[in-house]
Amino acid sequence: MTSALDRDEFTAGYLIEADEHVRGSIANLLAAEAALKANTSQHRLVRELFRSLHTLKGLSAMVGVDPIVDLAHEMEAILRDTDRSTGKLSADAIELLLKGVRAIEQRLGMFAKRKPVSPAPRKLIAALADLQATDGGGAPAASSGALVLDPDLASKLGPAEREQLRSGIEAHRRALRVDFHPSPERSDKGISITSVRETLSALSDIVKVIPLAVPKSEQAPGGLAFALLLVTDASDEDLARAAALDATTFRGIALERASEPDVADDGDRDDDDVGTAPGLGKNVVRVEVERLDDALEKLSALVVTRFKLAHAVTALRESGVDVREISAILGENHRQLRDLRHAITRARMVSVAELLERVPLIVRGMRRSTGKNVRLVVDAGRAELDKAVAERVFPAIVHLVRNAVDHAIEAPEERARSGKPEEGTITVTCFEHSDTQLEIHVTDDGRGIDAAAVARRAGLPLPDSDGELLDLITRPGLSTLATATNNSGRGMGMDIVRRIARDVLGGELSLRTTRGAGSTFTMRLPMSISILDSFSFVSGGQSFVVPVSVVDEIVDLEPANIVRPPAPGNQRSTTRLLERRGEAIPLFTLATVLQLSEQRDARGKAFIVRLNEHAYAFAIDRVLGQQEIVLRPVDDPLVKVTGVAGTTDLGDGKPTLVLDLIGLSTLAINAANAEHAA
Repeated sequence: MTSALDRDEFTAGYLIEADEHVRGSIANLLAAEAALKANTSQHRLVRELFRSLHTLKGLSAMVGVDPIVDLAHEMEAILRDTDRSTGKLSADAIELLLKGVRAIEQRLGMFAKRKPVSPAPRKLIAALADLQATDGGGAPAASSGALVLDPDLASKLGPAEREQLRSGIEAHRRALRVDFHPSPERSDKGISITSVRETLSALSDIVKVIPLAVPKSEQAPGGLAFALLLVTDASDEDLARAAALDATTFRGIALERASEPDVADDGDRDDDDVGTAPGLGKNVVRVEVERLDDALEKLSALVVTRFKLAHAVTALRESGVDVREISAILGENHRQLRDLRHAITRARMVSVAELLERVPLIVRGMRRSTGKNVRLVVDAGRAELDKAVAERVFPAIVHLVRNAVDHAIEAPEERARSGKPEEGTITVTCFEHSDTQLEIHVTDDGRGIDAAAVARRAGLPLPDSDGELLDLITRPGLSTLATATNNSGRGMGMDIVRRIARDVLGGELSLRTTRGAGSTFTMRLPMSISILDSFSFVSGGQSFVVPVSVVDEIVDLEPANIVRPPAPGNQRSTTRLLERRGEAIPLFTLATVLQLSEQRDARGKAFIVRLNEHAYAFAIDRVLGQQEIVLRPVDDPLVKVTGVAGTTDLGDGKPTLVLDLIGLSTLAINAANAEHAA
């Protein structure tokens, strides 16, 4: 096997695992920074960082990415020294390690694109070496006495772990050794080392879990035991009751005021806490996205085939053939395809929390560059998105967060003068709006948007509502900053957000802002953009399709509920108003908007949609039904038009347009405004 073939075989798996270690390292470094500010323990974070970088170094050496090996080696050396001293990283060490992780990430990108990987930055390598030469990122620990502990266990503890036990005892907490012996009887009751560890970690700080080989006995039938070393404020009875253990087996760990014998360090330890290695105990299979895309494409073909089969069955029924049996089979096939769709869609879903895990790093960098004191709160819950949607929406979230820091959040002294906390807050929340839609909110407690200043900058009248203000700030090229900065000021950010939310993903973007109190941008997006639930309908004698997710309601058109407002001069207005639960909604005839021959049906239907939180109605001839469709986007700029999201095949062999009613709302409103201005 050639080296080229070796590379092809290992590259995909290497990049996936390397990316996991990079993301984990960033999250742990940010957590270590938070722990430093709160003056809490970093021991576990330091060990996890060391393990990630040590693994990444080994993987990179296997595939020959030497620059990453060099960077990871210097970084793990700092972490090893920190672990041997206090287990606490300084602010300078965290900053330098973050730079190192970003440098690794850049080189992973080069390797993924099969570009030459740049050497490790010499200045960064030198800075890492200097930090290691000084104090390894933390101050040296002062030994205050020896732990009274079994020598076999003491030999398996690193300096940071011994220091954690000592610090707990000196802080008047209890240090304990808890022994657990696995057995079939306990396993049948659901008691395992994992359950014991999770239960005890809720009541204490677990320093280390050490597996021990013991003589086989009735108590330890497998010849295996686990010693859990922990620091706690809970009583033996509370711990024993919570973990279903015998409190008589608990042993306290004391501290002797004597010099502690040196314990040989085992260097690059890989036998850390049991069960903490990523992926252990999880039934996870890594699948390339291309394979999932292929499965979805084949499912799409099956959906179109089902439409064709339904048409054939309808033709047989109309010719007098008894199709009851085949109709039942067709109905069962429909349910099976729907279940298959949900299964494939679930396999393509990614956690929104995972999608947003890089946002804190972005805010951290902007906090340093702008000098603003900003706190980020992320609440994604258990929400998920199709990977294709997630990849497209992430840049929009980044733009909203950057704008919030750069434009909305005031400087600390300005916030103090306004009676606000000096630390501004940006909150990113996400939740499932329905089975097919997701809502993402980006909220800040800053100065709010000055509508008058935006209008002056755009050279347009003052907007009357938040919706009109949103239209202004999303105009291409508009920026309220007089001078562009590294973060914003080029007039592209909000325009990009609107295009992603509305044009690319077919969703909605809305704004709510209050001067002096802050702003909230809301994106309502489909969870998937390939196979959609939709309404098929007729307008102007032609069939169309619209996604269910954009329709708020379908209403019957009653002549008594429709009025036509006066038009300038003696002209007859083409705009009508629909009375709906005491609210007057602009009513547009879809056939007129699409420049089709209008069917004069006095009692048709209307779709209610929302744009910038305002409702609009589109009159249609009739609704044909609700069904799944395969969306084929129109990406060619020569044929792409506002109001058309793509095409689909309903089984008749003819392309059917999938309409974007949000885009058509804009066209209809502009036409109505032009009519009244004439």
